[in-house]
Amino acid sequence: MTFSKVVDSAEEAVADIPDGASIAVGGFGLCGNPMAVIEALLARRVSDLAIVSNNCGVDDWGLGLLLAEGLITKMTSSYVGENKEFARRYLTGELDLELTPQGTLAEKLRAGGSGIAAFYTQTGVGTQVADGGLPVRYAADGSIVLASTAKPTACFPVRGVDRDFVLEEAITTDFSVVHAAVGDTHGNLIFNKTARNFSPLAAMAGRVCIAQVEELVPAGSLDPDRVHLPGVYVDRVVLVGSDIEKRIEKLTVTEEA
Repeated sequence: MTFSKVVDSAEEAVADIPDGASIAVGGFGLCGNPMAVIEALLARRVSDLAIVSNNCGVDDWGLGLLLAEGLITKMTSSYVGENKEFARRYLTGELDLELTPQGTLAEKLRAGGSGIAAFYTQTGVGTQVADGGLPVRYAADGSIVLASTAKPTACFPVRGVDRDFVLEEAITTDFSVVHAAVGDTHGNLIFNKTARNFSPLAAMAGRVCIAQVEELVPAGSLDPDRVHLPGVYVDRVVLVGSDIEKRIEKLTVTEEA
């Protein structure tokens, strides 16, 4: 018996994503952005989105396209630079932000996808990450409307030394969207170099995972040792081809002497 997770288009893949959905999005900076899926969401004007992603793209690319149209109401991120519209919306109360240390965010996604409810980490102990007080929502006048709350802490011995840890809850979302270099018809994925960063973790966290791929191959043709994400985590596969636009966030060149 054979089956395929391939859908005909990004538009078909996102057709059931409703307003108010939570979505984990792969990528890092502009690397590994699932642009075809993002543009399909933009075309449908899916709004009131709660997005979990390392960052929110830039003003005219990546998740920044959804943000500019007011379709995102909350971001859970670890890096919020390079996007002036993000800063404007956050500081004027138009966007909620749950700022999370980068490694913690990665582990929260991985834990969610692995069925782990929460975990202890030393990251953030003694700071507002653990103690609360990080601004989640501002008012238009710059005052804080909503701040993060304190998280449970505990002391554990590590190599014979008692250390404090903060409890972090795992993240699961309604959907997840990622970009992969290669995928097969069963949803097994291979990511290209640094595009592997947050993408497998984001994919794991979504109850329904949509993967856009540059190359689609038959099931069984991938070397299992090369697979970065098993197809058990993937629900829909969209072929976008290898000639899609890929932007560089900051291009640095050296002049020849």
